[in-house]
Amino acid sequence: MKEVKAIIKPFKLTQVVDALANIEDLPGCTVSEVRGFGKGKFRHAPGKLIDGSVASVERVKLEIMVGDDQVDKVVACIEENARTGNTGDGKIWVIDIQQTVKIRTGERGEAAV
Repeated sequence: MKEVKAIIKPFKLTQVVDALANIEDLPGCTVSEVRGFGKGKFRHAPGKLIDGSVASVERVKLEIMVGDDQVDKVVACIEENARTGNTGDGKIWVIDIQQTVKIRTGERGEAAV
């Protein structure tokens, strides 16, 4: 089991989520509004916000728990639909999940996803 985590531009969220919704048996997706900075943190760019002395930019974080067999499909979907070809398109990480527990039923492992 894996967690696919992605940081993308907010205006791409609807396109990415609509595409993810077409993946059969995708268990769901958690979406959070986040802010941060990358390698270009000291460059001036439209849309950057100033918090004290640190420039940050608004982004959206997606978190998706999937079986190993769905990882490549989910990553490709996010990559294809979030890409603009411009700086700041975001990142995707794939992280091993040691255990998952569905609180309501007590199910564990992939059955809990």
